[in-house]
Amino acid sequence: MNFRSDKLIIAVDGYSSCGKSTFAKAIAKELDYLYIDSGAMYRAVTLFAVRYHYVNKEKIQEGKLIDALDSITIDFKKNNDGQYETYLNGENIEDEIRGVKVSECVSNVSKIKEVRSKLVLLQRSFPGNKGVVMDGRDIGTTVFPNADLKIFMTAEPEIRAKRRYDELVAKGLHVEFYEIMKNIEERDIQDSTRKESPLRKANDAIVLDNSYMTPEEQMIWFRDLIRKYLPK
Repeated sequence: MNFRSDKLIIAVDGYSSCGKSTFAKAIAKELDYLYIDSGAMYRAVTLFAVRYHYVNKEKIQEGKLIDALDSITIDFKKNNDGQYETYLNGENIEDEIRGVKVSECVSNVSKIKEVRSKLVLLQRSFPGNKGVVMDGRDIGTTVFPNADLKIFMTAEPEIRAKRRYDELVAKGLHVEFYEIMKNIEERDIQDSTRKESPLRKANDAIVLDNSYMTPEEQMIWFRDLIRKYLPK
């Protein structure tokens, strides 16, 4: 089933490793919309900070990173499979930003007010007059509070950790499940309690708990939902 519209803004928020990006990409493909991974943007800034030794798991040199923000450019380009990949200052960093080191530091970077202000402005510049699907932590509450459709995703922590573990192992990375589980738990706390744009469900968001759902079952759920929002 293939729907088309050029106007809707769809916000997909939720906890880490819920499969937000996979789900949002599938929605964008279904509707022929632009897909933007806001989390990848924060990971890109984090990778920049890691490379320049501005941040590690324990501490961050906020002033140095803030001073360097104007030298950071982030873009999304389609690969040969039609999937959007993340570019930092012209370099494809799609795989590198998914690693453990970036995952350990991204919450420390994303809580910085100046980082969020820069990226929110960039995120708001993407839609234009076209339909867009954007996923992240604060899309429906901060970036696009007037989004046409807001979905808030959640899943059991152990299931999220297993998904993340399987993803990294499939890429050939050596990781320990307990480290992934610890990172998931820490990020839940950090994302939900940070001062700037904390992770929370918008009052008008529709919750999707996909703990025991396949990707296709999630799309069946979405197709039933989107009929209420598209023009008749």
